Amino acid sequence: MSEIFDVYTIIFLILAVFIIFRLRSVLGKRTGNERPPFDPYTKPENTQSSRPDQTQDADGGNVIPLPGQSPVEGSQGKGEGAVIEKIAPAGTALNDALRKILSADSSFEPGPFIQGATGAYEMIVTAFADGDRKTLKELLSKEVNEGFVTAIDEREKRGETIESSFVGIDKAEIVEAELKGSVAQVTVRIHSQLISATKDSEGHIIDGDPTKVSDVVDLWTFARDTNSRDPNWRLVATESAE
Repeated sequence: MSEIFDVYTIIFLILAVFIIFRLRSVLGKRTGNERPPFDPYTKPENTQSSRPDQTQDADGGNVIPLPGQSPVEGSQGKGEGAVIEKIAPAGTALNDALRKILSADSSFEPGPFIQGATGAYEMIVTAFADGDRKTLKELLSKEVNEGFVTAIDEREKRGETIESSFVGIDKAEIVEAELKGSVAQVTVRIHSQLISATKDSEGHIIDGDPTKVSDVVDLWTFARDTNSRDPNWRLVATESAE
């Protein structure tokens, strides 16, 4: 009986070790280097860390040289300059300002930033029309959020509603940038198409047209403290360019 007991005990131990090993291989383990929350305004991290042309910078971040270049010292700066010059020509005030922001925030890249800004634009416009205060609070600075919420409160007190459809964005471009201390500010001109109509408490249209696509041009300024661990950019100013 003891021999049978010992055999079963050994079998169960082997199964337990096997299960633990499989769980570790499938689920992995925390190392303290897990990926931070996704930030739409910054360039995406390269997930193929095993690429042979990828090296590590002094802070442990990935540095990927441009095609045809070897990862020699100074190649990163040249690549960054080329990226910025696609947005603003060398020698312009905008180019200089973007370089200053990049020097303070190495994760900043104009192309992905514009994509994130246009995504935030659609979310904010839709949230305002729907009276979605929670979404607005996450995307706006305190001052801008207070203004938006006040407008929503007044609209609801009058019994008015907005019927809005976001058609799309024709064009978006960075037109201004500035680094004030540690705070980076970037202004984007956004050309969008919207269908919007405001109705009173009785359902009568008092503004806009529910059947007409309107062209809208806005100047929106986003800001982030480069010294903060919070990677999110927030809307700090709005202006109509029309």
